[in-house]
Amino acid sequence: MVKGVSRRVIVVKEPDPRFFEEAIFVVKEDAFSRDGVSAEQILQEARQVARGYIRRSTPTGQLLSKIPPPVYLALGGLLATAVWCTALFCL
Repeated sequence: MVKGVSRRVIVVKEPDPRFFEEAIFVVKEDAFSRDGVSAEQILQEARQVARGYIRRSTPTGQLLSKIPPPVYLALGGLLATAVWCTALFCL
């Protein structure tokens, strides 16, 4: 039941069409008066939150979020080494 209370909302159309048509965010009353925050900044934040939720909620996103950051660093180092070694031996 709604009792004459108006709210500011942001509607993000199709954050990911495979899952959602739109995401609706209810914005705090004082969000626009804080520290010079613009409407564009709030909209960007809403888009980021929608994308982050999708990443965390999909099976691939869940798998990737379980891998600790040092593993990403090690894999990146191995990949860089492989590229350099390939480049050196191909010349």
